[in-house]
Amino acid sequence: MISKKVHQAMNEQIRHELESYYIYLSMVAYFHARNLDGMAHWMRCQAHEEMIHAMKFMDHILDRGGAVKLQDLKQIKTAWQSVEEVWQDTLAHEQFITGKIHGIVKTARAEGDYASDTLLNWFTKEQLEEEATAEKIVRQIEMIGHTKEGLFMLDKELGARIFPAGSPLDPAAYNLAT
Repeated sequence: MISKKVHQAMNEQIRHELESYYIYLSMVAYFHARNLDGMAHWMRCQAHEEMIHAMKFMDHILDRGGAVKLQDLKQIKTAWQSVEEVWQDTLAHEQFITGKIHGIVKTARAEGDYASDTLLNWFTKEQLEEEATAEKIVRQIEMIGHTKEGLFMLDKELGARIFPAGSPLDPAAYNLAT
């Protein structure tokens, strides 16, 4: 049985993961509107990951006899002034999520909830990767500045990210990609 405090924290984390999904979909729209389809593709893949993260927490709660209580989502942000701002917000958001994961780790440890260790260790490692990736892209954007050539090359590179198998966010899944 999952403790009340860990249960509550994980239900809140489901909301954060779904809000992450929302913000990354907003970024998809921003990039597509600017013909930065590679960056939009990267964000679609990221949105898919956030949905997976929410499901991992849901499954963990359910496997431990808890009830999943979905909470209202906030539309965090839908407009940006520049490509650089989008990526800075991506990094800041991943840092925010890391803080939330660390909070759940602290709560689980205080509650003696050893059954959550494997899941939370996976998320701790995942957030390290998420922050490092976002930080790298922010630094690359800073290096290229406002050069169209640099932005074009980075867009092309980010467009090479591969969707997880069967992703409903992959346009090929609903026959829009030809």
